[in-house]
Amino acid sequence: MAQTLTSAAPPVAVRLWRPLAALAMWLFTLALALPVLALAASWLQLDAEAWDVLRQMADTVLPEYVQTSLWLCLAVAVAVAAVGMATASAVTLFDFPGRRVAEWALLLPLAMPAYVVAYAYTDFLQFSGPLQMWLRETFGLRGRVFPEIRNTWGAVWVFTFTLYPYVYLLARTALSERATQLMEAARLLGAPLSRRIREVALPLARPAVAAGVALALMETLADFGVASYFGIQTFTAGIYKAWLVMDNRLAAAQLATLLLLTVAVLLWLEHRAQRRMRFATSRAGRAHSGEAQPAVLRGSGRWVAWAVCALPVLFGFVLPVLFMLRPLIGGWEALPWTSFLQWARNSRWLAGLSAALATLAALALAFAHRRQPGWTSAAANRVVGLGYAVPGAVVVVGLLLPVGWVQQVAPESSLGYWVTATALGIVWAYLVRFTAVALQSVQSGYARIPHSLDDSARMLGTTGVGLLARVHWPLLRRSIAAAVLLVFVDVMKELPATLVLRPFNSDTLAVVAYQLARDERLGEAALPALTLVLVGLIPVILLSRTLRSRA
Repeated sequence: MAQTLTSAAPPVAVRLWRPLAALAMWLFTLALALPVLALAASWLQLDAEAWDVLRQMADTVLPEYVQTSLWLCLAVAVAVAAVGMATASAVTLFDFPGRRVAEWALLLPLAMPAYVVAYAYTDFLQFSGPLQMWLRETFGLRGRVFPEIRNTWGAVWVFTFTLYPYVYLLARTALSERATQLMEAARLLGAPLSRRIREVALPLARPAVAAGVALALMETLADFGVASYFGIQTFTAGIYKAWLVMDNRLAAAQLATLLLLTVAVLLWLEHRAQRRMRFATSRAGRAHSGEAQPAVLRGSGRWVAWAVCALPVLFGFVLPVLFMLRPLIGGWEALPWTSFLQWARNSRWLAGLSAALATLAALALAFAHRRQPGWTSAAANRVVGLGYAVPGAVVVVGLLLPVGWVQQVAPESSLGYWVTATALGIVWAYLVRFTAVALQSVQSGYARIPHSLDDSARMLGTTGVGLLARVHWPLLRRSIAAAVLLVFVDVMKELPATLVLRPFNSDTLAVVAYQLARDERLGEAALPALTLVLVGLIPVILLSRTLRSRA
């Protein structure tokens, strides 16, 4: 007993290590929060000339940015809500042949970056594309057969069939947990199917649909590839135009601030919807604990269910892949394989380094909060967890603004070189955005580890880093591997920050696909684009297996 009490007293090294660890945690958190802090500080620099710039923006480009972004978000919100809710209802509330296949196939568009889908549809449907050329030659048609896809409505089409899985996943979870039992009770009371869906299923899934729509809109507002390629004047495209074309740092900062405020509102709505989902789940779970089977469809109902489940997969995954395979196979011999290998190595190196650093940081933050769950560690985790909601364009402006300030004060400083000409800037931007992804995965792993294990380890004399290495690590390996994989895939597909901050001669697959497509070299862009799709399929497969194991 005396030995146990003696070992419980922390030595001097441990007492010194704890404040140093807390200081390191807050410095890292401050580094990740720097883009937002820099944008807030930019408003303190407003002078008469700056106000003139803002007034000119309000009279010229700002109304177009607001109107285009508003209409785009409104149309995408309605479309993803309709498609996501319809597909979730089909696979959850009804039983039909092929339902098990549809459950995982509806996740496939998650592997498709939106800008890759935009390239694929443009190549196939444009005036000089194979479809319109075949129709003109076969039927003797003249002029354009299909309307131009590179516009706002084309962007709505692309975003709808790449982002509806956000709504599908959340609505499917909500309906599978609550709606089946309640709909069975309504059926026994004599309610027809239409009334059961309208008055039972839809109200129960409303918080999940709202959360999924908010996530889809955050991705829409953060997009740069589709908006730039289609020539749509959104906030993100305006930020890059103001910074890189107009060379107006202040205008880019103000546009980035407006975009960040909009995303913050959407994030608040998403968190509110998530809280309503948890409340409704607990209420419904206590009220209805029995098992109920989905309604069996026959006749025309099966055809409707097949169409509802097949069309989103067809438009969001199958057709874009086929459209990209056509030019890839046709120009196979002329593909730049040597350059492709270099692009792949650059992407793999940046993604691997960022994934390792983000996961290590997430593990340190989660472990610190596990050991000492106070307001400081909780606040640090909350700040880091919000990083994924910050668009890449905002991260770029927020990181480059302090660089400009430092160079104005100290022109001989080499900070600009280290941020823009080396991997430091781009890895920093990746950590700002994607540490939140790793943190969420690690925290979900910690949630499955009971605190009694920590207490038992402390009683046996295992504390500090030994607790992490000997107790937590074996139980967290799967969560840590998932964190590394998710961050790796997100970095591989990331375009806005990579386009500006990548080191010299370090083009990635995402940047090259965008540049080749912008130059109308879609045959060459197909190879890096399809590689990104293959990489994106890995987490989709793992997610599908996880959902099936929980079913």
